[in-house]
Amino acid sequence: MNAAPNDDIILEARNLTKEFKGFVAVKEVNLQVKRGTIHALIGPNGAGKSTVFNLLTKFLTPTRGQILYKGRDITRTKPADIALMGLVRSFQISAVFPHLSVLENVRVALQRPLGTSFHFWKSESTLYDLHDRALELIEAVNLTPWAGHTAAELPYGRKRALEIATTLALDPEVMLLDEPLAGMGHEDIEGTAALIKRVAADRTVLMVEHNLSVVAHLSDTITVLRRGEILAEGPYEVVSKNPQVMEAYMGTGHA
Repeated sequence: MNAAPNDDIILEARNLTKEFKGFVAVKEVNLQVKRGTIHALIGPNGAGKSTVFNLLTKFLTPTRGQILYKGRDITRTKPADIALMGLVRSFQISAVFPHLSVLENVRVALQRPLGTSFHFWKSESTLYDLHDRALELIEAVNLTPWAGHTAAELPYGRKRALEIATTLALDPEVMLLDEPLAGMGHEDIEGTAALIKRVAADRTVLMVEHNLSVVAHLSDTITVLRRGEILAEGPYEVVSKNPQVMEAYMGTGHA
């Protein structure tokens, strides 16, 4: 049975719990992601953030609890089906093809909603439409000079930009980003963070991170996990001053 929808809340977890052979990895997590915001799910290593993310994106099934998308219960819905609803996970399902060009990668992604990656029988005008839309998406992520380069040739930060472009090709209402800033140098972090901010202008973003400082000026709301439970939640100004959060990050180099 679905609850009455709250238009302000687009994605919600209620009492979300995940056990692995008696070990409680996630315990009674209640999370509300507001429409049109960037919401970061963070925590030190072992905090349970990846497990929560995998539950929300349906790559894991909860032991107990409920997940709602736009008021609809999706707790038992398959990942492919929630993607069609507009809830799209990036950097996992949007893996790029290293030996295809940037343009070809985005065109393949645009063809996915049609039911198959390659429609050889489609009219030439349809393929031109995909080509034009692909160029628009490439421009949106600042990859126009790289359009003819293979994905394998791209520097690390630009590969992440390509992955965002292929995710945008699925026209998501909610983008779920799995550590989009991991492994980046300072310059790439700034550029990718700015890109995420830009593409979030007309959609909702939920991202997993372990580094509190890199989401400081990017996120509207930060949820901090520790040992599978929510430790604190709110804007960076509030969360970063929480004594329990400071303790959780003490000595990790991420506070």
